[in-house]
Amino acid sequence: MIRARLIAAPILASLAGSALLAACATPSLGPPPPGHPPPVPGEPMFRASEFGWSMQPGDNGIAGRLSVPKGQPAHYTCQGSSVILTPETPWSRRRMEVLYLSSERASLPADEVRARTPEAPAGDSTPFIKRTTCDAQSHFSFERLPDGAWYVITIAKPLHGGGNLALMRRVVTRGGKVTAVAL
Repeated sequence: MIRARLIAAPILASLAGSALLAACATPSLGPPPPGHPPPVPGEPMFRASEFGWSMQPGDNGIAGRLSVPKGQPAHYTCQGSSVILTPETPWSRRRMEVLYLSSERASLPADEVRARTPEAPAGDSTPFIKRTTCDAQSHFSFERLPDGAWYVITIAKPLHGGGNLALMRRVVTRGGKVTAVAL
């Protein structure tokens, strides 16, 4: 019994030492930089490679307009507003869910959307975004798009007082066709 204790003691000491070394080898990354939320486990990361498909020329287009229900006066316009076309990736889909509370379609006060920006997954998709401008009739278009899913985003301004609306809609292009979109 004494012999078993003498053999077991060095083994236990060795195991304890290994555990301590393993604990020290794990780096402590500390808090995220100011202005950035900590990454959420399972949150999609920004990967430029996932946007590559959107840079290829295609035969599709998008013809869009600001939607006004029939028989109703126009209360908003997007005239002169930038219209952004963002390729859909796991990262951009999650970003839409955080900013617009949907990955399909939204019409929300622009200030609310901006206020959620710090909560959205970090990353810069600027090189992959396509842009155009709404015309005087609140129409816009994109050409030479490849097959794929996109997010169309613009700001609608009230004609007679009130706050701006942030509009977002998911659109799929395919088959060499022009897809009509009403925001």
